[in-house]
Amino acid sequence: MPNIENSDSQSRFSIIEVMDGFIEKINHIGKTLLGISISALILAPLAIGLSLYLILHPHFFFILDEYDEFGIFLAISLVVIIIISISWLVLGIHQYLMLKSWNKKYSRYIQRKDQMDNQISSEFNLDEEQGP
Repeated sequence: MPNIENSDSQSRFSIIEVMDGFIEKINHIGKTLLGISISALILAPLAIGLSLYLILHPHFFFILDEYDEFGIFLAISLVVIIIISISWLVLGIHQYLMLKSWNKKYSRYIQRKDQMDNQISSEFNLDEEQGP
């Protein structure tokens, strides 16, 4: 006759392992997103700065006057780049703050999990090897 209590504890242990694996995957994805948000914090201001430099350059209005179609295309492109870069910068800051909060919560989760594991192990003497 199968041991129901042993089977039940194994399924609970499996669920905990699956949840831990899932949380670890989310943490890995979070690190990737952190890299993306940091790149947004670097590249967006760079794009805004270069666009503003081109717009404020003395020859910019000369290009607008002399090269009608190209000047209009250049002006529209620079404005679109600035708008997208500002949006990307705001989203990058928001994402960075959100991931920073997630990392703190994940660290607390790992600490509590380790504390509970140690407490359960010491309470039931699971640290010692049990002989046959």
